[in-house]
Amino acid sequence: MPAVTGKLAAASLALALIAASASTASAQKKYDTGATDTEIKIGNIMPYSGPASAYGIIGRTEAAYFKKINEEGGINGRKINYISYDDAYSPPKTVEQARKLVESDEVLFIFNSLGTPPNSAIQKYMNSKKVPQLFVATGATKWNDPQNFPWTMGWQPNYQSETQIYAKWLLKNKPDAKIAVLYQNDDYGKDYLKGLKDGLGAKAASMIVIEESYETSEPTIDNHIVKLKSTGADVFMNITTPKFAAQAIKKNSEIGWKPLHFLNNVSASVGSVMKPAGFENGQDIISADYLKDVSDPAWNNDPGMKEFLAFMTKYFPEGDKLDKGTIVGYAVAQTLVQVLKQCGDNLTRENVMKQAANLKDFRTEALLPGVKINTSPTDFAPISQLQLEKFKGEKWELFGDVISADVGG
Repeated sequence: MPAVTGKLAAASLALALIAASASTASAQKKYDTGATDTEIKIGNIMPYSGPASAYGIIGRTEAAYFKKINEEGGINGRKINYISYDDAYSPPKTVEQARKLVESDEVLFIFNSLGTPPNSAIQKYMNSKKVPQLFVATGATKWNDPQNFPWTMGWQPNYQSETQIYAKWLLKNKPDAKIAVLYQNDDYGKDYLKGLKDGLGAKAASMIVIEESYETSEPTIDNHIVKLKSTGADVFMNITTPKFAAQAIKKNSEIGWKPLHFLNNVSASVGSVMKPAGFENGQDIISADYLKDVSDPAWNNDPGMKEFLAFMTKYFPEGDKLDKGTIVGYAVAQTLVQVLKQCGDNLTRENVMKQAANLKDFRTEALLPGVKINTSPTDFAPISQLQLEKFKGEKWELFGDVISADVGG
């Protein structure tokens, strides 16, 4: 009998140890609203309709990428539940959708919502709720302000850095330039304009001959282009979103205005801008980039590009590979996956932000060689490097070195 008692005692002890270790394991898992043992609920807001609807393809690419991740087993065993709503690029609608995602859908965080005015409209709300507004799809400088907005972080290079790079190039190569600026009349357009002026410094007043703004509600910007040409400007700084960028390129050709043309990166898409505008009308336009361009044969044998194209073929076959929005969505989704991997079993909102602010030389192979993603608790600007490019034939050709141009919030 004592032997049986001893066995029972040993069995009881073993069960107690198993229970204790199970409870320790479960205690190590930390969740906020939107995360469980099996799911991570992510919110997103995109302009699937309205004046910036060309960007909707970014959200669709992200949905396809998360489907891929889920089919491969998810992240640390958890599937991504990606909920994406349309705000038509209308800030009041963005506020409505953000509240729905946070208070009704109860997402863990909102990821890569698009546009400067829409994200500006929800920034204070997201921070007051302490819900991450992560990797916003806009390059406004204000997203790099961890001291005042610790729950908001950008992703792409900021607008001021980009136009400062153009300004430095002009000061060196065309110091007598007469610059005509067309910009969208909102925070996005004004941010780009500020960067240009800061980059030109004391020469801004003499070099910029006209600053012309347009509203997103305007059906066409043709009259603005005619006005810019009448100034005699020989440099055109085109700070527009895709629909209006294509219009501007076309109108320039129609009226025979051939200035040195700079096009902001957010509209340097072969599929949604250059092709609709007519390749013949876009020759020698200068822009800047941080991602590989599908149309460039230089990447034909690149392993990273092959991975991207294989993803598009399998998970988003109807998506336009030439539309820059697809590779943007792919690259930012890969960055988020890295953050969630770093979170492990601590899926609190606080830890999501902590891991997002702890990216060290991270690279998705969609980035140009030499471009790396770095963040810290005091640096919420993940990408700060760009390379100039010129449109030739039916593709962008890179030139010069990768340039770093950090501008704080």
